[in-house]
Amino acid sequence: MTGTRTGTTTTGAAKTGVRTLAELEARATSRRDRPAYGHDALIACDRLVRIFTTDGVEVQALQGLDLLVDEGELMALVGASGSGKSTLMNILAGLDVPTAGAASVAGRDLLAMDAKARLSYRREVVGFVWQQTARNLLPYLTAVQNVSLPMQLRGRAKRKADRADELLNMLGVGHCRDRRPHQMSGGEQQRVAIAVALANNPSVLLADEPTGELDSTTAGQIFAAFRTANEELGTTIVIVTHDQAVAGEVRRTVAIRDGRTATEVLRRTHVDETTGEESIVAREYAMLDRAGRLQLPTEYTETLGMERRVLLELEQDHIQVWPDTTPTPQEKQPE
Repeated sequence: MTGTRTGTTTTGAAKTGVRTLAELEARATSRRDRPAYGHDALIACDRLVRIFTTDGVEVQALQGLDLLVDEGELMALVGASGSGKSTLMNILAGLDVPTAGAASVAGRDLLAMDAKARLSYRREVVGFVWQQTARNLLPYLTAVQNVSLPMQLRGRAKRKADRADELLNMLGVGHCRDRRPHQMSGGEQQRVAIAVALANNPSVLLADEPTGELDSTTAGQIFAAFRTANEELGTTIVIVTHDQAVAGEVRRTVAIRDGRTATEVLRRTHVDETTGEESIVAREYAMLDRAGRLQLPTEYTETLGMERRVLLELEQDHIQVWPDTTPTPQEKQPE
């Protein structure tokens, strides 16, 4: 089934964009009966918008971003500077409030929380690891005291030292128990920081460039710590990173561009039927948002000279996208 090559091509009534009243009523009913977007996801961002105003100039850091993260995922967010990924992390961490749209984490509505609820959210639902190691730990406390502090602030004094020791040992820094930050290496500090973020057993652990100040060997140790936390505790982990080595280690990498999710790389384990050997197969997808918008890769559009508008052709099992060859008014020759 192929329609004429136009920007709104289908067949029959839909081909001309005309729908009967019965069709419109049926469509509205189906939408009402449909589960809410992201109802079964741990993190759900629906058409998220964040606008900053500086000296009267508005900047849209997020422009209708959609994102779903399932419970137990270990994933990475990547994007160029200014793409909006750090703004998204601050919103998910409860440090910033969206301008519009919807966002929820573990059932908490991030737009509806007051200051008290936001404080409770940061203590109980999310843990956060900063890139700068100095921001993660109090310099005058030992490792075990740093990890115990969030539990004490939440009123969980019982077994806090035992819980702290368990986390430090699990992350391979039990030997740093009684050391202060200046007595640890950068990698040890970050692993202790992960233990601090996990102290209150959060639903989500967020990490902003956690390996940005570390060498590749130490960065590998930090990622191993995240993987351990994900596998042994079941904690959902979202990592913002520029490090392609880290991004390549997770099963799912979401790229943000111009304030929207642009592409997604999924990695799956493939087993060779003949040899039985396992390998990781990665496949990149373009993201289709809730408004039906699709960000085409720049190298594709530039190669085909796609600008302003494109032609669409509906096939039985796919949509073809073609560059528009209609001459502009300036290009038309007089008759």
